[in-house]
Amino acid sequence: NPDFVKENLDDICASIQHTIINILMDKLKLAVKQTGIKQIAIGGGVSANSGIRNTLMEGEQKYGWKCFVPKFEYTTDNAAMIGIVGYHKYLEQMFDDAAVVSKPRIAL
Repeated sequence: NPDFVKENLDDICASIQHTIINILMDKLKLAVKQTGIKQIAIGGGVSANSGIRNTLMEGEQKYGWKCFVPKFEYTTDNAAMIGIVGYHKYLEQMFDDAAVVSKPRIAL
């Protein structure tokens, strides 16, 4: 069926999200097992994903974790901040070559 993806896009996306959440949870359970740390925090843009938020909060009951999930309005990522820094560096003609080393606390 040449229209398979178009006709099943919602199901495909839901299946991918489900699989990614399961992989993340498996890694998180392993980290808790290896470290004994049961306080889990999530932040950034990924914390806006309702499936991840719900699954993580279910972990409180299921695994005895204490989860810290920000209010939805605080779940933005840094893309806008990175973009504006790049814009200002462009305006100032501040360019580097490919050998540059990342400096997360660099002053503008």
